Amino acid sequence: MPKSIGNPGLYASFTVLVIVLLVVDYKAGARETAGWSVVWVTIALAFGALFWWYLDSIEGPEAARTRALEYFTGYLIEKALAVYNVFVWITLFQYFAVPAVLQRRVLLYAVLGAIVMRAILIWLGALLLARFHWVLYPFGLLLLATGVKVQLLAGREPDLAGNPLLRWMRRRLRITERYHGERFFVPLQGQRHATPLFLVLVLVEATDLVFALDATSAILAVTRDPFIVFSSNIFAILGLRTMSFLLAGMAQRFHLLKYGLAAVLVFIGARMLLLDVLGIPIGIALGVVGLMLAAAVAASLMASRADPPRR
Repeated sequence: MPKSIGNPGLYASFTVLVIVLLVVDYKAGARETAGWSVVWVTIALAFGALFWWYLDSIEGPEAARTRALEYFTGYLIEKALAVYNVFVWITLFQYFAVPAVLQRRVLLYAVLGAIVMRAILIWLGALLLARFHWVLYPFGLLLLATGVKVQLLAGREPDLAGNPLLRWMRRRLRITERYHGERFFVPLQGQRHATPLFLVLVLVEATDLVFALDATSAILAVTRDPFIVFSSNIFAILGLRTMSFLLAGMAQRFHLLKYGLAAVLVFIGARMLLLDVLGIPIGIALGVVGLMLAAAVAASLMASRADPPRR
């Protein structure tokens, strides 16, 4: 495995940058969501360009090209997974009728939770792959299984009422019938009660964990450099709070994106399983992933124009 380009100074600088961007994201208003979404994508692309320039100066053009392609491929895959994750959040908010003003706090925890979970899983995944090459195969099988599952469930409405975690919480917790501002717990009649917002938070974090497992497996199929894995993941996650407001009324317009994502997961899983037999160059992998997602988005937009979503 090639030596990681990460070093303490690079990680420290990147961590400071992420903290600053998280503060900016939290203070960003929910109205200019389209503008902020463009800003976050632009920052991610600019970081990739600077990353290439930095590597070119210390490792040469060939290594810079390869690792920059790994970053952009990882970012594209993780962004697609992140958008799908946002659609799941939107479904949860709609099911629980969470007012927009209360979604902000849950989304903050959602983004922070996604970052922490990915950091832990990336570290564990990179550690396992460095010691046990065969771990590639369970990761590849996980991606294949997830891709098939997404494909099979793409056209179905989620059965949130039958969600095992939600049913367990409703049996074990005292839950208020209405929201109490941004509070997760309130005292009522001398007893502590959870609010519906707490249920939403737990379900959001549970989905974060599932997507973190898929995201880590997917990116480790592209590169095993922990810094590239971490940076592409973080930039894909940043801005999801504002993106959730942007996509809240547009989820149906991109309903075919699930099929594109399923195809990407199957492709990446197969690439991981065949890595020792058929090494698909990273440039070709980036092109295939980009074409799959672009085709899904284009098909979704064409379908929505032919059959506009009902209001």
